[in-house]
Amino acid sequence: MENTSTLDVHILPFYIKTDRKLLIFSTVYFFFIYLIGMMMNTVIISVICLDLHLHTPMYLFLCNLSVVDISFTTVTIPKLLYILLSGNNSVPFTQCFIQMYFMLLADSAEAIVLFIMAYDRYVAICHPLHYHRILKKKICILLITAIWIGGNINSSLITSSFLRIIFCSSVTIHQFFCDAKALINISCGGTDMYYIVMYAVYLVFGLCPVLCNLMSYVQIFKVIQNIKSRDSRSKVFSTCSSHLIVLALFYGSCVSVYLTPPSDSYDLLEQILTMFYTTVVPMLNPLVYSLRNKEIRNSLRKLVS
Repeated sequence: MENTSTLDVHILPFYIKTDRKLLIFSTVYFFFIYLIGMMMNTVIISVICLDLHLHTPMYLFLCNLSVVDISFTTVTIPKLLYILLSGNNSVPFTQCFIQMYFMLLADSAEAIVLFIMAYDRYVAICHPLHYHRILKKKICILLITAIWIGGNINSSLITSSFLRIIFCSSVTIHQFFCDAKALINISCGGTDMYYIVMYAVYLVFGLCPVLCNLMSYVQIFKVIQNIKSRDSRSKVFSTCSSHLIVLALFYGSCVSVYLTPPSDSYDLLEQILTMFYTTVVPMLNPLVYSLRNKEIRNSLRKLVS
């Protein structure tokens, strides 16, 4: 056994060492995923900031979602591109922990911001007359602060639990970034504190937001059913459909990653699911909102023209 400060983590993404064509394809693929995701999320942020008509709680939270999605891809893809292009897959444990910290921060921040967006839709549809009183400027600032404070607390707890974990002299993970699950699978002991923290995190940042999202949409659908006008009903539902799609993408991919059993037979499958969860979903989020949101499309046309 060795102290983690003296060890390096060797990252082997998608078994690229065995196939040069796969190496070239992976490099080009991840570069364009990162480029498209950055451009789309930057456009969303710019449109919301520049158009005064979009300075409402709903779009303020959407802007934060784009910031989180940019963080998701920026934490992982640049380092992955360096590994693919240089061939140097050795990462010091200090850098590995830093990458894991910011990855967990983005992950938990996205779960919180999606819950807040569901609450925003609940207030807008179920209590429309009190919307601006409930979600006034001070409350919105507090909610945004809670997103990042909650994300930092979650990330700090999980990362600090890794300080007790013992790793063997050879630390090699078949993943494209320093993933907590991949590191736990190759640990040699001292994982008790990690599992205690993770159970608490799953409860607070996993189960609770999911239940709150479900409760919000149960109330929303009850209100929609009571709307007699078909046009009004479809208009109200369209304001929620984008958020529902993003929720399905985020939680569906997240659950598929963490339910994949830790086995050599599932290494490649887990990497593909993790890639979709951490790189493709953040790229799809702005596409879902920009294509389905009439106000953002109109604002974008005005800015372009």
